[in-house]
Parts: sequence; structure tokens; C-alpha cells
Amino acid sequence: MGLFNHLSKFAIALLSLLSIAFPLAAADSQSTAPQHTPGTIRLAVDATRVRQKIIHATLKFPVRPGPLTLYYPEWIPGDHAPDNPITDLAGLKFSAGGKTISWRRDLVDMFAFHLDIPGGVDFLDAELDFLLAQPATGFASAASSTAQLDLLSWNDVLLYPKGFPSDQITFAASLKLPSGWRFGTALPIARQAGDDIEFTPVSLTTLVDSPVIAGNFYRAIKLTPGQTPSHEIDIAADSAAALEMPPDMQAEYKQLVAETGKLFSVRHYRDYHFLVTLSDDVAHFGLEHHESSDDRASERSLVDDDLRLQFATLLPHEFVHSWNGKYRRPIGLATPDYNTPMKGDLLWVYEGLTEYLGSILTARSGLYLPGEWREELAYIAATFDNRVGRTWRPLQDTADAAQLLYFAYPPWEDYRRSTDYYDEGLLIWLDVDVTIRQLTNGQKSMNDFCRLFHGGTGGEPALKTYNFEDVVATLNSIAPYDWTKFLRTRLDSVSPHAPLGGIENGGWKLVYNEMPNRLIDNKEDAKRLLDETFSIGMVIDSDGSVRDVLYGGPAFNAGVGPLMRVTAVNGQQFSPDVLDDAIQKSTSSHDPLFLLMANGNYFETMNIDYHGGLRNPHLERVNQQPDLLGEIIRPLAPVSGSIPDETTSAAK
Repeated sequence: MGLFNHLSKFAIALLSLLSIAFPLAAADSQSTAPQHTPGTIRLAVDATRVRQKIIHATLKFPVRPGPLTLYYPEWIPGDHAPDNPITDLAGLKFSAGGKTISWRRDLVDMFAFHLDIPGGVDFLDAELDFLLAQPATGFASAASSTAQLDLLSWNDVLLYPKGFPSDQITFAASLKLPSGWRFGTALPIARQAGDDIEFTPVSLTTLVDSPVIAGNFYRAIKLTPGQTPSHEIDIAADSAAALEMPPDMQAEYKQLVAETGKLFSVRHYRDYHFLVTLSDDVAHFGLEHHESSDDRASERSLVDDDLRLQFATLLPHEFVHSWNGKYRRPIGLATPDYNTPMKGDLLWVYEGLTEYLGSILTARSGLYLPGEWREELAYIAATFDNRVGRTWRPLQDTADAAQLLYFAYPPWEDYRRSTDYYDEGLLIWLDVDVTIRQLTNGQKSMNDFCRLFHGGTGGEPALKTYNFEDVVATLNSIAPYDWTKFLRTRLDSVSPHAPLGGIENGGWKLVYNEMPNRLIDNKEDAKRLLDETFSIGMVIDSDGSVRDVLYGGPAFNAGVGPLMRVTAVNGQQFSPDVLDDAIQKSTSSHDPLFLLMANGNYFETMNIDYHGGLRNPHLERVNQQPDLLGEIIRPLAPVSGSIPDETTSAAK
């Protein structure tokens, strides 16, 4: 997230012989752990009825007589929120020796189930169903299956005993797929017989961190054949045609793997799987894992040019999380289990730095042309330079309140603020990169930070936590400076303007003009909307519905609000082209724009006093300054052929 899954690791010597687990995250966690281990829990998942929107699971727990509390996972790593869809858990039953054992939900902790195990019982049997009829919005609770595919998140279909860190719980999992379906996963496989797969016993941490993608239309693309570690893209789609990733795109993802090798110098995984779900009927987002990523997008994202551009940054972002988020993780997000609340105060590093590195890797690998990257950067810079919510809510609070903001209703995003630590975090880390380059006369950069901060022995998953002081110390080891003041000024600011120092000191400046911005046009086409944020201050769906209004902008001052609908513009029936033309002509007219607005069952004419014409953001070169932005996105790994600049109307 990266939207997005991360847990703390506390492996003990005995379990390291039994399962594949991550190293210790906090040694003192073991002092509160029970003196016995919970043994191996067997989990069998039957996904043969996924077309009917239901999955069945059975579990067998080694138990001892007495009270037992079982947890359903609540806080999902990467979602940074207690959003696992427990309301879709159904048919929960327990038994032992053929006799039913009753259970009771905790009255405060809704994700905890209490049982009393009778004497003489060594194993507890459980069964449950997980209901898949969710809408295609959200993250962990969103749609993940269609008639042709499924993305199985193990945290949806299991319970685990309270009182043990997830590293100290071993699961032996198996999966039965619909007939003929193929699958991809980073989870080690013990054996397979047709549609039945048995996985190697692993820790609960590793299991939850290793989803399985499966489908009737499936393709695996090897990115590093014959190399160790291996990298592949596993694709499940709603049609065979959607699987046809063009050769040039495959080459760009091979370059992405090479670029991460140069950037980080070490890989903290045994092999890596990009798990790509292509469907218009699942939620579209990315969720990071240590040895894989859960990447969901529109069905034709690989074969439609406009959708390819929308898709471009997804895999680079989630891939970076293997280093920044999974290996290096803020201490507040490194919790011992899936029911301990997380603290998101350092999400501007976890997600903001990942957004920055993912962005520049998108350009370095060729998934973005340099001109496209600058257009995207201009759009981000303009968005946050016009975000009124900055004047009352500092960026730090968007991280502190992440678990609330992920689920905020979209309208008034500009005024409320959203999970802004992603893109505004990108601007901050760009500023850091440019500042390091200036302080060291180009001898050091964020490339050096990544090698130092995300280094280590590599070879398999590991976890190393950090706090704010660790980030500052690493920056100081590269380029001595008052980094505490630098970062806190930007994180705690309620200035109306975004941190644009990386752009302005990098040889460019943000400008607005009537020329189209390629990335905005692409977003408008892909999402069927008209984005007039920087002119009249509105975002409108193609049917005239107002998605959002810029607080204090011309449309807001005229009385327009979200959820209204534009029906006519200057007396003419609304269409996106009609409104676009009217805005363009506003420079030569003294009259306001007359909008007939539907507000529920009522209609009202609203006059927008605006005469600035079309206004789109771009980056314009400042010739007397070095082009540090160009240096930042220059490939580090050898490439076959040159990466051309973009020949569009964007300012150069």
C-alpha cells in the first residue's frame, strides 16, 4: 500500500528448525510468551466453490484442557488498519472427538473467540466459511475473486491461538482449487497432485505474508530465467486476451529487477513473485509482501495503452516494499501478532519513501518515459500545492490517523486531507535526494541511503526495525545536516504550500498553462471523469456528477458541492466537452459560467466567476540550474537501447 501487510518477527531456535520464519523483531516480546509452543496447526482450504463466492476451510489445533482464546486476524499488515473482514466469516463450528464444543465471542474484542477445552482432548477441530460477495472497493475487505480467478489471502480463512507471537505459530496449509486452474505463490510447495496443493509448514507470519493467485486464465512470465533469486510475474485474468503482456513491457519489468539490484545491492528474499490480478470486478490496489506482491488492476491493463500508463507505477511501488516496509519497518508497525494495534507515525517513510523510490524506478526501468514522469510529478506537486487541508492538518497527522483516513468517504478530500503521506511523502523524499546531491556536490544521493539503510546479508526474509532517529542518523552518515529540523519542518507544517524544494532546486519549476498534461488526460480517460481542479476547482464524472470540489475555489464560492450534478452549462446540455470548451473560452468573456445544478430533487443555477481558461500543471526547465531531476531518473543498470524522452505538449 500498499495499500499494504507487515508484522513483527520473534523467531525462537526450536521453531526455526520447524518452519520458515523471520528473525527477531523485539527480544523482550518473548518474556510474556507461554513456556510451551502451540504445535503445528493444520489448515485445509477448499476453493472449489469460488465461483459461488464462498471458500470453505477446516483447521486442526493441538490443544490442552482449559480456557482457549482464538483470534481472527484483525490488523492487516500493509492495510495499516483493523480491517480484516470478520463479518464475512460464517459457519464457524468447533468439535473434539466428534463432540461439539461451544464458543463465545469476546464482548469487547470482536475478533476473539473463547472456548473451554474439556479434559482428555488433544486436538480441536474447526471449520468455517469465508464469504466472497464483497464490493470492488476497499482493501482487505474488497472483492478478490470472479468466476475465473481468485486471490487467496490466508488471513481470511484462519484462526490462531492467543498468547503467541505469529513467528512462534506453525501452520501446515493445503489448498484445493477448481478443476484445471493454475496458481502462483511465493509459499514453498511440499507436493501437488492435480488440483490439490500441500505447502511446506511455515510460521503464521510467513503464511499470511504469502497469498496465492489462481485462475482459469493464468500465465507465468519468468523475468530472470536461470538466475538466483528467481523473479516472475504470475497473472490471473478474466480473459485469455488480457494475459498478453507485450515484449517491450516484459523487458521493462526485467529492467525493473535489474534497477532494484543496483539501488539496494542486496535482496532479502529467496525468490519473488508479482501476483497480478486483472479484472474489472475486483478492487484495484496493491498490497506488499516480503517475497511477493498482490497487484490488482483493470482487466486490460497490459494490452490497452491508456490503462498501461495507469498501471505503470503499481508493481515498482509494491516491489520496493520488500526492502522498505518488509525488511526495514517502523517499530510501531512491527507488531507481534495480527491483533495488536499498529502505530503509523512513520508511514511517511514506509509509504512516502516507497512512493518516491517506486516512482523513480518506474522511470529508470522505462515503464514511464522521462516526460511522462515529469508530468506525473507536476500533477502531484500541483495537487498538494492547492490542498487547503494543509492549512489545518499537518502531514504528520495523516500518518498518525491512517487507520481512519484509509476509509474516509472521498468527497472533500482536499479539505479533510487523505493518506497524503504517500504523494506528499514523495515530494519530501525528492527534496531530501536533491539536498543530499547539493550538499555533496553530486557525490552522494538517496541511492547511497538505500544501500546503507536497506542493506544487510540478504538471501531470505528478515526484519530490521527503525525509529525516527535511525532515519536521521543514516542521512547524517551520508551528508551531515540538520535533518531533524529539515524533516520535522515539512511534517509539522500547516503552510498552504507543498514542499516543492526538490523540484525547484532540481532545475525545474511548476507552471500552469492551457497545454494538456498527458497523465491527467490519461486519468480522465481511464476513470471517465473531467478534472478541473486547477481551473474552476471541480472534479466531475462523465455524467455530470460532482466527485469533489476544491474548498475555497471558484466552484465552491459559487455554491457547488460534492454529490450535486451538472445538467447544463451556459444553457447547453452538459457533456465533458461542453464544460471544457466553456472553461477554455472564459478568458475572452466577462460573463461567469452558468451551471444548472441538480441537488437531490432540486435544481439551482450557479454562477462561477472564473476567467482563467484551462489550467494544467507542468514542469518547466530552469536552464541556469543543473538538471538534478534528470540525474535522479537516469538508469543505474545497463539497458538495451536508449530510453527516449516523451514527445508531447508537456513543457520541456
